Amino acid sequence: MSKLIALLVVAAIVGGVYFYYVKKMPTTDAGTASTQAISLTGVRMDLNQIAQAERSYFASNAKCASLEELSSSGTVNFARSGRDGYTYEVRCGDGNQFSVVAQHPAPSTDAGVRYPTLTVDQNLQVGEAR
Repeated sequence: MSKLIALLVVAAIVGGVYFYYVKKMPTTDAGTASTQAISLTGVRMDLNQIAQAERSYFASNAKCASLEELSSSGTVNFARSGRDGYTYEVRCGDGNQFSVVAQHPAPSTDAGVRYPTLTVDQNLQVGEAR
């Protein structure tokens, strides 16, 4: 019986440590948890890859292309249209202007999780949409 109580105490301590260190992580990347910062880095890399492919496509075809057109033309070796809940969209503007937008749907509960909308333009400048 004492072994069972000791096991429950150890489980409670481990659960407390998990909650304190994992659930209450310090934030980085302008208010996102460190695990989200890793995902955001991947999203930024995807945006840069799509923007470079868009610039290459525009140089060859003198027009802006959707994400599907980029993929089907072989300009970008990119099979997915999003990452970790983010979805990507190419928005064409006047001339050679375009932006690639990564959006995440709003969470159903406010658990302190922040999902910024990221964009990259024809100058390969990645930033947050306001």
